[in-house]
Formats: sequence, structure tokens, C-alpha cells
Amino acid sequence: MSKNINNILIPNVTKTPAHKQVDVSNRLPQDGKVSDFKKLLDSQVEQKPLHGGIELSTHAAKRLSERKIDFNGEEYTKVKDAMSKLKAKGSQNSLIVSDKAAYIVDVKNNKVITAVDKSSMSENVFTKIDSTMFIN
Repeated sequence: MSKNINNILIPNVTKTPAHKQVDVSNRLPQDGKVSDFKKLLDSQVEQKPLHGGIELSTHAAKRLSERKIDFNGEEYTKVKDAMSKLKAKGSQNSLIVSDKAAYIVDVKNNKVITAVDKSSMSENVFTKIDSTMFIN
């Protein structure tokens, strides 16, 4: 049986059952278990370095800002290329010296640890490095 409301024919709808069973077999784990998807997602997010290849430590980001070192464009590309060459040679912790600044880098993790501008380089001692590379 249908009703006619405002010239629209509405079919007779019966009530749905009061107790509906919901299939919960495909839900994500709620009891502290980590799903395979979550594990895969986390592993991919952790492996992706920032800055398109070079990650900046909090300390390095602070030093770049304080010392007004421009780490964009050409300087970034030079440091990235230098890190690739250092990695190929087996370096782990290196000093990269450019015409603008010096960078202490963790080559294995593609991470800049700290930066020193050119005017502050004299009289500095750089420790715990296994290699040095000069870039122009």
C-alpha cells in the first residue's frame, strides 16, 4: 500500500528489524594489536627523509636559522651530492665545507647534525668525524 504526499507517490516501507547483527570480523584491532597496514605505513613514513633527501636535526635547523645560513637551492643540492659521494666511500660522520658554511652530517641517516657559518669557522674544533669534503 502506498501513500500520495504532495503528489509524490511514497511506497509503504516496513520497519527494519529491531536487532540487527553487525559483522565486526573485518574491524581493525582495538586491544593494543597493531595491524599489518599500520606497520607498513609506519615503516614507510620513518624511512622517508625530510627535505627530499636530507633530514635536518632540530639543532641544525636552529643553527641555520640563528646564523642566517641559506640552505635552499644550490647549497642544498651541493650538500646532498656531497653526502652521496661520502656514502659511496663508506663515511659515517663527516664535515662538509662549502664557501658559505660547514656542516657536520650523519651520512648513514642523511641527516645534517649542525651548521657553522663561514665567519664563525675559524678557531673551531670539529670532533667525531671520519671524513671531510670541500664543495664549491
